[in-house]
Amino acid sequence: MENYNNNNNNNPFENQNDMLPLNPGKLESGNIKIGKVSRGSRGPSGKSIFAAFMAGSLAISGLMFASDKMNLFSGSTQQPVATTVNAASSSAGGGTVTASFDPSHPNTISSIAEKAGPAVVKIETLVKPAAKRQSRGPNSFFDQFMGGQGGRQKSQQSQSGSNTLQPQGIGSGFIFESSGYILTNEHVIDGADEIDVTVQGYDKPFKAKLLGSSYDLDLAVLKIENSTALPTLPIGNSDNTKVGDWVVAIGNPYDFDYTVTAGLFSAKDRSISIDDEKGTRNYKHLIQTDAAINPGNSGGPLLNMNGEVIGINTAVNSEAQGMGFAIPTSTISSVLENLKNNVAIPKEASPFIGVSLQDVTADMTKDLQLSNTDGAVVMDVQMGTPAFTAGIRPYDVIVAANGKAVATSDALTKVVQAAKVGDKMTLTIMRGGQKQDVTITIGDRNTATTKQK
Repeated sequence: MENYNNNNNNNPFENQNDMLPLNPGKLESGNIKIGKVSRGSRGPSGKSIFAAFMAGSLAISGLMFASDKMNLFSGSTQQPVATTVNAASSSAGGGTVTASFDPSHPNTISSIAEKAGPAVVKIETLVKPAAKRQSRGPNSFFDQFMGGQGGRQKSQQSQSGSNTLQPQGIGSGFIFESSGYILTNEHVIDGADEIDVTVQGYDKPFKAKLLGSSYDLDLAVLKIENSTALPTLPIGNSDNTKVGDWVVAIGNPYDFDYTVTAGLFSAKDRSISIDDEKGTRNYKHLIQTDAAINPGNSGGPLLNMNGEVIGINTAVNSEAQGMGFAIPTSTISSVLENLKNNVAIPKEASPFIGVSLQDVTADMTKDLQLSNTDGAVVMDVQMGTPAFTAGIRPYDVIVAANGKAVATSDALTKVVQAAKVGDKMTLTIMRGGQKQDVTITIGDRNTATTKQK
């Protein structure tokens, strides 16, 4: 179901079938909302449609941020350096790559770690007691799947009567300019009243200032002050790294200092979504790696074998082996100056029409007066959206777009996503057993203001 109160979602339909099946062993039901017909209208008898919709609305979970927010360990073990990973991606094609060290270069990774380590920083966030009391409980969804500090919750709440700042979370970052500019994830520093940065070789942590951040991109730039130049890491071009290349991750997993792991650049152009208390973060063009990324690694660098940063370690599938994700520098480089200067980052246009969809099942065909299961059932239409304006109704079945048949809701989703905002599109629908064409104008989710119909 589309979340119209949050413009962070880039899916034009919020189709549950579009979710990346990262955790096939665990399914959790999503929020199900059946579209309503106006009073006095006659819709299909609901039993078969409701059952099919329920079956199609199972959300696959298991993704978590790689920051140690609340210090709740996931219980999963670090992934070995030598492993077999899936190298399938939209840009690289399918295949399997088996990772193993080249014995002729035994010191390469250690050399990279030695040179890069001083520029990798530990980030600790603190909050005021009142803010801490409002934090999530130790058994919340966020704590279970995104890293939490449930182990500290009781002791910290008992101290909430004092004015002393209390630890909130731990993450990583790296210095990219010697004057003290640091890059990290937005979710690492989100909600912090104070940000402490520990740099190798310095006895005390620095107090950092947040310069700019982006929730949508999950990026943030911090600034620390020092009288002398600080060590830095060069930012490379992630587009030059190939699937199967070795990469190195450095960070602070589980509150340990400066742990180094290595693995493969497993795939590129991955898309994932992670829910948090503010909404849904929709990540695009991510790097997938089997280098171990654990809570506390968020914001740390992913390096190529030249010691250049090609990504920021961000998320991990907590219930799959060798599946970590990093934001590529191809995304970072274009917005870095905006973040340094706290300039708003223009949102990428997000084509949408304003409906939620469900695949047609055999049980639905009789009620919907269909001869087959081709098409996508409209389960809900949001007021004020392009679909609402065009006259699309719940239980319409969209069977073609611009004259080309669409067999599933996923197929229709891709057609809309490939369109440009402002384009006209002809949708062929089945309504009450009759076929008709409807012209719709593709909208931009980022500028839409909608209400439930």
